[in-house]
Amino acid sequence: MMKKIQRFGAAMFTPVLFFAFYGLTVGLSLLFTNSDILGSIANKGTAWYNFWYVVQQGSWTVFNQLPLLFVIGLPIGLAKKAQARACLETLVIYLTFNYFVNAILTLSGSTFGVNFNLSPGVTNGVSSGLAMIAGIKTLDTGMLGAILIAGITVYLHDKFFEKRLPAYLGIFQGSVFVAAIGFVVMIPTALAICLIWPKVQGGMGSLQGFLSSSGVIGVWIYTFLERILIPTGLHHFIYAPFTLGPAVVPDGIVAYWAKHLPDFATSTKSLKEMFPAGGFALTGHSKVFGCLGIALAIYATAKPEKKKIVAGLLIPATLTAMLSGVTEPLEFTFLFVAPALFAVHAVLAATLAATEYAFGVSGYFCDGLINWFALNWLPLFKYHPFTYITQIIIGLCFTAIYFFVFRFLILKFNFATPGREAEDEETKLYTKADYKAKQGAAVENKREVVEGSQALQFLQALGGSENIDDVTNCATRLRVSVKDESKLAPDSVFKKAGAHGVVRKGKAIQVIVGLSVPQVREEFEGLLGSE
Repeated sequence: MMKKIQRFGAAMFTPVLFFAFYGLTVGLSLLFTNSDILGSIANKGTAWYNFWYVVQQGSWTVFNQLPLLFVIGLPIGLAKKAQARACLETLVIYLTFNYFVNAILTLSGSTFGVNFNLSPGVTNGVSSGLAMIAGIKTLDTGMLGAILIAGITVYLHDKFFEKRLPAYLGIFQGSVFVAAIGFVVMIPTALAICLIWPKVQGGMGSLQGFLSSSGVIGVWIYTFLERILIPTGLHHFIYAPFTLGPAVVPDGIVAYWAKHLPDFATSTKSLKEMFPAGGFALTGHSKVFGCLGIALAIYATAKPEKKKIVAGLLIPATLTAMLSGVTEPLEFTFLFVAPALFAVHAVLAATLAATEYAFGVSGYFCDGLINWFALNWLPLFKYHPFTYITQIIIGLCFTAIYFFVFRFLILKFNFATPGREAEDEETKLYTKADYKAKQGAAVENKREVVEGSQALQFLQALGGSENIDDVTNCATRLRVSVKDESKLAPDSVFKKAGAHGVVRKGKAIQVIVGLSVPQVREEFEGLLGSE
């Protein structure tokens, strides 16, 4: 069960990765069409305004079509075979499902407690519970509906895609057969959703009110769980209902914040008052301020003769965390040697977010500084300068707290963080230059590229293709299920191949690769197929 849950959590990253670029373009386009900041050049009707208006409309693509994005994207990570076919099948079945819901509610919406005559979306702050999906008026099931249908379709795909039918029915094999079974399955599924989902929407409304009023305590608990569960991969199930689903605001925090940014940018009201749900989007504070303090503590406690090589590891990892919000390259440098430090990190991260919220900081701060500038500071600083000054002051105070706490614990308990290993242990911290040197040498001979590839080295270290049961990935980790964990090579072999580390939980193995993991996984699967 844990393996399936982790696989699902990893699949969530496939569509989520689009948020970084599209969120950035949304923020920039809103900034460049704000005449309060740029003056008359940004007035409606100017060539400058028209250009950025076009850019802005394209930037809404991901946020306006989130359910479709997840329906198509999830099978890439979930399906065990023919993922491209699974994506097409899921789209067809999802659309079929929504047409069934539309038909049922058109005929007897009142029977299910749904006023199907209302307009989709939110009117005067009140959600109708309806949405338009690919031109279909249907129940607003959001990400949960998309995930449900994608999960059902992938199950049908893995079970029936390779099913052989009699020759005279050959035209119905493969994707058509999966879609036909899905068509039948979607009729009771649509009926069940019509019965259940309106009640779920009512419960969501109550949950939104509770969490919005839970204040600092709720923010602390949420942030702590989101951090502490990262090693298990289960943190996706904490943040997804908040950032991508309607747990606290319609459409999720990501889409809601982006769509209402023009309103926040022209109001002097407190951001916390206008957007109390922003307390659940402050997890990026530990990525910027916390990771800086952690890196400084690790560097300060390293042995003098190893400080340069430790800096080679920490500088790119810390910049990655602070700029993009991807923390795993840094966090996993100390997670394996000192798990207790990770627990302390989770506590401090939760305390930092709760403190910021208590002092009025709100907004969309789930990622790194690029996100902060584009979607918060630049468009909103004119009307909310005190909020952001307060944010920076509190953040830097916590950088100091992180530094002194981590430094004290590392020295007190003699944790073997990078640069503090025993003399007989190899200290090999791979930098970007090392990677480029290795890649450059490999290019000299095409055969060497194949035989010396990172994916092949990982495959060999994992016991070969015959020992692989399943493979997927998240943002930075290659997740592999093996048949016999005793066949795995030591961690040092993985590190020589460029891994940041390895997490071993029985037959569930996580190889910490970095941001290039999608390419590594694709090559890894290609090697499995070729063998």
